[in-house]
Amino acid sequence: MHESDAGLLAPGRAGSPAETTTGDSALLQAMLDAEAALTRAQAACGLAPAEAGRAVTSAAADADRFDVRDLALHARAGGDPVGPLAMALAAAVEPDVRPYVHRGATGQDILDTAAMLVAARTLAPLLDDLARSADAVARLAVAHRNTPMAGRTFAQHAAPTTFGLKAAGWRSLILDARDRLSAVRESLPAQLGGVAGTLAAFEAYAPAEDVDGIDPGLPLVQAYAGELGLAEPLLPWHTLRTPVADLAGALAFTAGALGKMAADVLTLSRTEIGEITEGHSDDPSAATHRADPVHATLIAAAARRAPGLAATLYGSLAAEDERPAGAWHAEWEPLRDLLRLVGGAAHHAAELTGALRVVPYAMRENLQLTDGLIVSERLAAVFAERIGRRRAEEVLLNAADRARAETTDLADVLADVLDEEPELAGLDLGELTDPARYTGCAGSLTDRALDRG
Repeated sequence: MHESDAGLLAPGRAGSPAETTTGDSALLQAMLDAEAALTRAQAACGLAPAEAGRAVTSAAADADRFDVRDLALHARAGGDPVGPLAMALAAAVEPDVRPYVHRGATGQDILDTAAMLVAARTLAPLLDDLARSADAVARLAVAHRNTPMAGRTFAQHAAPTTFGLKAAGWRSLILDARDRLSAVRESLPAQLGGVAGTLAAFEAYAPAEDVDGIDPGLPLVQAYAGELGLAEPLLPWHTLRTPVADLAGALAFTAGALGKMAADVLTLSRTEIGEITEGHSDDPSAATHRADPVHATLIAAAARRAPGLAATLYGSLAAEDERPAGAWHAEWEPLRDLLRLVGGAAHHAAELTGALRVVPYAMRENLQLTDGLIVSERLAAVFAERIGRRRAEEVLLNAADRARAETTDLADVLADVLDEEPELAGLDLGELTDPARYTGCAGSLTDRALDRG
């Protein structure tokens, strides 16, 4: 017995809007919408009776009328599902309408157009989820504009920063992803070219008196794109795969942008760090002392898979002739998987950011893990002004070694140093060694990032 893909091994996209908009039924409906729009466009251009457009649209209105599994099995013979679908759609209309079903088009016209419709329908809720995430992290950035935390480089404490600046950085990446996806969505084109990308069949089907001096295919493409709400392509793009490559790039970037945030959440929510948390898990098997970062985990998984899927789509750019064998076919599943992955990741990101808990006291405690050494950069700059760079480095290195050996705070050691270095007299060690007072322009940078709409 055949079972549909219920997402048992795909918790990243299960239950997300992207799962609904990319399923087999959604793809089938997109193909039917493309077929109906083609007949309506031909009717609008005088290449088919108006009644044919209405009849095909009515027959194509509900994908549930068609057997998805039967179409999939019949697709094996021709290499794609459009042929059997066109036959099934023709059988669903009156005999006098059948000649206008799929007339002049090739299977790639319909399937490429359907892919763009699926992408457009998936990107709409995906962009909504990105907007929710951007708003949530903006609120975090405002609330924690001046909350100090350890800045880490190469997995080590480097210098203090603020959580507000980190959250503002997440938002910046989310907005970068939004802008790229929005631009791609606006440019998603219909596909119409006929068997060799010349639109010749539409001229052949046009009444002879209408062909003299005009190219009926050109206004047809415009009408077709308009019926679908897609962009009008400059050329048929059967082997000019810029639309797919642009979509792949924007989706892969989005996965990586969200993946950066997820990587930070996974690191900062470690038990021994504990600076942020997703909250308690809904998993009844989880231990009470744990708050597993499930949303971040699934986003991170998507970020790892997305580049490989995008690479396959980029590889299909090298497509031979006017319509390729294999290159086009290789796109179908990776493109759908990429839409599902990123749509699911964006949905998890919206849930993650909306419930993320910040733990300032843990950030303050962690700032002290190096016993004041996290501000050594600042001390080096201040000392160098008074005793020279080389001497300042020597003094600080000796003080750091002593602090480690005696397991004491750097400020306590430096108090003795100031007694031995007259040039350093009068310095306020309390202020100089306070990590919260060495966050540079973090607050202003956060404000500047938040000004971006």
